[in-house]
This record gives sequence, structure tokens and C-alpha cells, in this order.
Amino acid sequence: MDQIGNAGTLARGLVPLVQTGVLGLMGPGAAAKAVGSIYRWEFTPAGLLAIGAGRDPFHTAIIDDAGAMTYQQLHEQSTTLARALSRSGIRERNRIGVLCRNHRGFLLALCAHGHLGTDIVLLNTGASAEQTRAVLKEQKPDVLLIDEEFLPLLPQGFAECPVVIAWEFGDTNGLTRDAEENQKPASNVRDALDSGNYATRNEEWASLHEVLRTAPPTGRLARRPRKGRTIILTSGTTGVPKGARRPEPSSWMPASSIMSRIPLRHHRPFYLAAPLFHTWGFANIQLALTLRSTMILQRRFTPTAAVQLIEKNRPYSICIVPTMLRRLLEAVPENFNPGTKVIAACGEPLPPRAIVSTFEKFGDVLYNLYGSTEVSWISIAQPHELKEHPRTAGRPPMATIVKILDDNGRECPEKEIGRIFVKNELLFEGYTRPGVDKEIIDGMVSTGDLGYFEDGLLYVAGRSDDMIVSGGENVFPQETEDVINSRQEVVEATVKGVEDPEFGQALCAWIVADEAAMGDRDEFIASIKADVNRKLARHCVPRYFMFVDKLPRNAVGKVVPRELPKPE
Repeated sequence: MDQIGNAGTLARGLVPLVQTGVLGLMGPGAAAKAVGSIYRWEFTPAGLLAIGAGRDPFHTAIIDDAGAMTYQQLHEQSTTLARALSRSGIRERNRIGVLCRNHRGFLLALCAHGHLGTDIVLLNTGASAEQTRAVLKEQKPDVLLIDEEFLPLLPQGFAECPVVIAWEFGDTNGLTRDAEENQKPASNVRDALDSGNYATRNEEWASLHEVLRTAPPTGRLARRPRKGRTIILTSGTTGVPKGARRPEPSSWMPASSIMSRIPLRHHRPFYLAAPLFHTWGFANIQLALTLRSTMILQRRFTPTAAVQLIEKNRPYSICIVPTMLRRLLEAVPENFNPGTKVIAACGEPLPPRAIVSTFEKFGDVLYNLYGSTEVSWISIAQPHELKEHPRTAGRPPMATIVKILDDNGRECPEKEIGRIFVKNELLFEGYTRPGVDKEIIDGMVSTGDLGYFEDGLLYVAGRSDDMIVSGGENVFPQETEDVINSRQEVVEATVKGVEDPEFGQALCAWIVADEAAMGDRDEFIASIKADVNRKLARHCVPRYFMFVDKLPRNAVGKVVPRELPKPE
């Protein structure tokens, strides 16, 4: 019965592939190459790239800050990199570390890993030097591909593994480059430079250009390599990021699941603005390869450069995180019409103002995906749902089970807040750090979030460890944060629980305000309190307010609580 059910699900999963144009008529030669690629590499990024090279060899695969590459060129260069790494001693079950921004080097490493049957560790470009060094010590990569700008994140005299410089300083033709912004070291790099303990370029570390140029033209690679694991790091907002082991897709269902709720189209330009090392960016690499899209990449996101890139390339789809979207919306000029049909956001809650602004400036194109490193996708909100219910996380897509369970593992009735559990085709296989794991009930993995269903729509109340008890009442900071962020005077805000001598715990709001619009600060605070009290409940009103110049965020836009100033 399970086999019949699985076969039925796989058959239904073909429907989105037909609707998007992925499945279509092909000649005998292309069909044979596609079947051969699936047999050899299955549905890994290497396999999807090989299918693209077989079916559309001259279609542009990448446009990045160094130019354009076709599917055939990308496939050939990833194979060349795999041969070079194999020749240097990299074998199945070894680990490839990648610390790169959004550019071709990331894709080449990812697909070479598929050819070799290795595991690949995607490091966070926004992590501190201390976090980066701790992750490298824990994950122990056998080779590290790193952008030259991030060398200071390594300790002085780094010799734990061979290093390949994936992107060198000045390695750009300026297609989408904002020169002033891109020449500034990132804040985590500046901190590392200030410490005095940092690595500099070693003459023995070859560049990716040199590796590809000097690699042997032929060399033996496994006919059917092991299906490796992708290790994606958690956000690290509370400490050293954990590594989550992710299996490679075993079928087309992961792509079909997302396409069942987001109307993507094959061959269309696809702007991947979200960091590729993040779960959301990584998922969209696989979607873009499945669609045989042109992936538009920008090493360093800046709003003005992004607007120029969108105007020039007119992407059909944009993959982005909410913080980037908010900054992009501020830079979009009047009467902007790039023809974009899908803006898919994920990574943190969408501020209500960003939802409204997106509809005003781009039309009804916004899709909000709720997911996590451990469970991939959970639910997707479509434009009409966001218009009517801005706080919703939408509905579970095809072949995805989402349930709200109480502390005893029983399913909660509608509108009752409980713990969110998920089951789909791409659940993680556990953390790489011993003794740390997620709760699993009936094959469903806990997300660590609290939420509820209402009229078939999922709502996320917040992280279970963010909930506080104030004066005997359960309080969810996210609800208060949404109210504050909806105000015109607020540029951005976050709300967290803090210790309070009278109520045990209370809410504190950290606000970046438009000073001109805010007016008198005391009157503004009183207005916020009245607003929250009217829309929610008295215990949801913040007791403390902190006004800051900006919120501390990591590379994917999540607020880092430990870096928030203590309330006065």
C-alpha cells in the first residue's frame, strides 16, 4: 500500500514539471543524455546540471560579476574541478568546505562535490572569525574553497587543510558592481583584522582559475558516485552554528512540491539574491537547475546595484530574504516595471509594510515561504493569501504534512497554539554535533516554532524559546513585533523578552525609527503602547523601549539577540 501511495505521489509530482515547462518534447539524443545523467548522478545538483547541459548546452546558466557561462561550460568546468580535486587526494566521504559569496565558484564546488561523492560544508559568510574557526575545527574539511576577502576569518598560519581561492580581489568585470560598497571589508572581516590574528594569502594556495587551467583534461571519476551529504549551518544567532546533515534529493518531488505553490517557468531568468549558503538560497539553486533557468548572481547585495541588475536582466523570478527585500523596495524608482512575475521570500517573518510595498511596486507577485534548515520547506503563502492575511505562513505544498501538537504529542484543534511538526521529502538527518538533535514524533520533525491553523492557513506565533511568561501570561513577541513594524514611523524593529523585577519577564522593543516622522519620543512610545493594547492584549505591550541606529543582523537577515543593547 505504501508503494502504491508513493507511486501515486510521484505521478502527481510530474504535474508541476509539465506546467512549468520542465518536461517537454526532446530528441532521442537529449533524452538519452537526460536518462544517463539521472542514472549516474540522480537528482543532485551535478545531475540536474548534466541534464541541462544535455538538453540546452548553449543556454546561459549563469550571469555573475565575472560574466556569463552556458550550461555546457558550467558542466565541463565542474567536471574539471572534480578531476583536479580527485588528483589532489579528495575522495568519497571527504569533506569540501565552501566559504563563498554568490558567484560561479560556489556552483562549481557544489557540482564537483556531486561528481566526487564527498560531503560539502556550506559556511556562513557573515559569521565572526571566532564562529568560523570553531566550525572549521568541528567540521574538519579536507579542502577549503574560500573567497580571498574572507581569509582574515582564518587564524594566522592556517594549515588544517589545503585552500583554493575561489574569488580573488579584483576578479570582476563590473557588470553589477557597486564599487564603493564592494571595496569595503564586511564587518566580520574588519573585526578579524582588528584582532591581529588572521591569515593572509599563502603562495601555496592556488586560485580556482589556476586549478581549472592546470587540471588534467581527462581523469577517472566514479561512474556512480556515492550520494553525499550537504551540511548547512544553522544561523548561529545564539552561539556556534550547528551543522545540519541534509540528504540529496532522491526524486523530483522536492522541486515539484515548491512549484505546486509558486508558478515558476523554465528557461526564464532567475535572480538568486538570497545567500547561496543559506537553506533558501541553496534550495533555489536546485530549483533553477531543474528549470534550466539563467541564474543571475550578485556577489555582494546592495540595493542600488540590485535595481540596476533587475532592470538590465528582467528576471522572471527573484529569490530573496525579507531584509534584502525591504532594502530593495526603498531603492526601487517610480514607475519601475521589470516584468518580474515571482518574488519568493524566506528566512524570517515578512514585515506587513514590506508586503504592501511589494504589491504596490511589483504587483501581485509576492510568495512567502516558511521553512528551516532542518526541514526545508513547510508552507507557502500566495499573493491573495498575503493580501487578506498578512501574518499567515500560507498552506503546506504538495507531499508535505504539517501538524500542530501539544506537549503530549496530541494534535491541537484549530486556533490553538502548539508546536509545529513537519514531514516532507527532504528532512535533515540530524546534527553533526553529538548530543544535539530535534524532537521527532511519527516521522515528523519539530521546527522549534509555535503556531496554529485557522481556516486551513498556518500562522507562526514565534520560536518556542522566544515565548515568555509575563505576570502569569504567555506572551509571543512576534505578534507585538508585527504591530510595531506596521507603523510608518518605524524603519525596522524587533521585540524580545527580558528579565523584569516586577513581572518576572517583560517585552522590550528595539526600534530603528524615522526621526522626522516620529516626532516627540515619549508621545511616540505612548502611541505604540496604545496601538498594541488595542490590537492585541495588555500583556503584549512592551515595558521597555530602546532606540537604535540599526539592528544587528547576520548574513541572512536574522537579528542577533546577543548583540542587542541591554534595556535601560
